[in-house]
Amino acid sequence: MPRFFPRVFNSQLRWAVLLIMGLWLGHAIASMALLPIWLMFPIAAAWLWLGRQFRWGAATPPAQRHWPWSLFPIALWGLYIYLADSFGEVDLGALFFHLQAGMQGHGGVDRSLAAIGYTLSMVALLASFTWLTHHDGRWQRIEHFLALVLLASNPLLYGVSQRGAAIVIDDGAWFDRQYVEPVVLEAPSSPPNLLILYLESIERTYADRERFGDVYADLEAIGEEALVFEGVKQIDNTGWTMAGMIASQCGTPLMPAGLLHDSQLEPLEQVVPGADCLGDILSSHGYRLSYLGGASTDFAGKGVFYEDHGFDRILGRQQLQPRLEDPDYVNNWGLYDDSLYDFTVEEIRRLDDEADGPWGVVALSISGHAPNGYPAQRCRERQGEFDGRDILYSVECSAWLTRQLLERLDGEGLLDNTLVVVTSDHLTMRVSAWEDLIETERENTFMLLGPYVPAERRERDASMMDVFPTVLEAMGFTIDWHRAGLGVSLLSDEPTLVEEHGLETLNERMRGETALQERLWDGLAPKGAEKAPDPSPEQVVETPEDMADDPAPDMQ
Repeated sequence: MPRFFPRVFNSQLRWAVLLIMGLWLGHAIASMALLPIWLMFPIAAAWLWLGRQFRWGAATPPAQRHWPWSLFPIALWGLYIYLADSFGEVDLGALFFHLQAGMQGHGGVDRSLAAIGYTLSMVALLASFTWLTHHDGRWQRIEHFLALVLLASNPLLYGVSQRGAAIVIDDGAWFDRQYVEPVVLEAPSSPPNLLILYLESIERTYADRERFGDVYADLEAIGEEALVFEGVKQIDNTGWTMAGMIASQCGTPLMPAGLLHDSQLEPLEQVVPGADCLGDILSSHGYRLSYLGGASTDFAGKGVFYEDHGFDRILGRQQLQPRLEDPDYVNNWGLYDDSLYDFTVEEIRRLDDEADGPWGVVALSISGHAPNGYPAQRCRERQGEFDGRDILYSVECSAWLTRQLLERLDGEGLLDNTLVVVTSDHLTMRVSAWEDLIETERENTFMLLGPYVPAERRERDASMMDVFPTVLEAMGFTIDWHRAGLGVSLLSDEPTLVEEHGLETLNERMRGETALQERLWDGLAPKGAEKAPDPSPEQVVETPEDMADDPAPDMQ
């Protein structure tokens, strides 16, 4: 009898170990192959059947036990699957930037809980795999080889190795040679005001009624009176909020500071200090600039970026929540968009009443934030009950609130002599409509409304970097070569980098780029590091294509 219970316990433990491994394998396959999540259970069942057939965990144990080499590779795969399951596409640039810029004020409580769940399940997986190798000599004999396979196949390490290889074979300055300092040759005699509305994750892909119904209809209605650009794609290092704002205001992808940051244990004290951005140019021409967002301005360096680049007032959750009639009417990130847009109207009224030169306002919404969105109470009253998961509900809410805001401002005469920019900050990350979104090529929202802007549609192969010079020229500024940073004005006939080289080439070049990174973060070099002497100003030609595509020289 005493020996019976250990046998029963070991048998139950063996099946628990195989079940945990099978569920993890099923979840990994479903996530990577974008299969319905319920398929993880048939995959786990097949794994258990194999375990029964081959008596995994019940064979001869190894003569000596040791810690499996595969634990670290398995943990790395777990990290990748968590990131892919959370965001759809894993962006190492976003990961590195957020670690350095600071995560204070992060509002993703749901994802934090998911991270805890993933961590606990990963601990269970690692313990299960260790038990299996300690009780089945066959698994211990093959797990060294398994460790190598897991390391070689992990996309996280593949991305790092690609960047390393690119640095070895490239001089790392291809993008930097394309960069043109933004130079204003002539300012408009009657400079217009500027309102930029960043719609969190509201990409133009949602305009397809066959797949998404009428969720984008209110933005389409706005577009009837706007200059709508179709074909604005997303290149690497522009696919999260701060990266999208910097691409569209500075004309450059957001290359993380990396080792250029002089204090790796502290949040960044400056964000792209080496770039001249929209705020820098407008403030030098007498604009009064304000930024409003419902989330904390501490998160990802938003407040630091706007403070360093010409903005006078930076209003986020800390400043706006105390002004709410109901301070508890907030979400995990901060204010809902109906509240944010009320404060946006108040801020524009204040700037307009001062009549002290032109103004510029940037507002960042939250309604469409992955994975489920944060629809405001006014939308719930209009649209009915929200199931807590349907992103299309939140997209419709964001579009409707945007239209209501513009009609309200226009009705008060606050958009006279004002250029309005309506744009997504980036393509959405993984949401409930993910499989439908990735069926076709995706693109960002970008439209302009103003007294001198024609109401029409133009199709260009472009990126968010081209928004910067396009906005400047739409405001009446004459800029050198129709270019600013890496962007090209879509109001000109000059080809964009996407039109000249294509997305794939640009993304490949970015993996080995170091000179642009140094330009953007000029001033953050580690203390004591000596700056390398400036290279010869003569263009270094890598290929015949580079020779044909050389940018015009900077005029500073």
